Amino acid sequence: MTPEPPTVTNAALDRLPLFATDLEIGAAIVGRARADYWRRAVLPALEHRGFPGIDPLHKARPVPLVKQFFAAYFGVTAGFTLAKPGGVERVWIPKRKSNKTEGNE
Repeated sequence: MTPEPPTVTNAALDRLPLFATDLEIGAAIVGRARADYWRRAVLPALEHRGFPGIDPLHKARPVPLVKQFFAAYFGVTAGFTLAKPGGVERVWIPKRKSNKTEGNE
């Protein structure tokens, strides 16, 4: 038997059915007061990053895949990280010193 991959643990997500609507998922993640905002503003951005789609047969999203998405999004599966998710990595490259001689300017 293969071990279950690490997921995000959240009691509210654990109480959801196997397939849940966007509002149910939003309420479990950010609470009922902000669930509609999460559905309208945050969910489209998450979908571009690989958030699980709506299953056409059940007309809802699979909750186990939602948990796995957030585990990967926050780096739970990769180990501990201090970086914010979705950040831009910038590499510092020093300016090149010119090799000018006194006579070649």
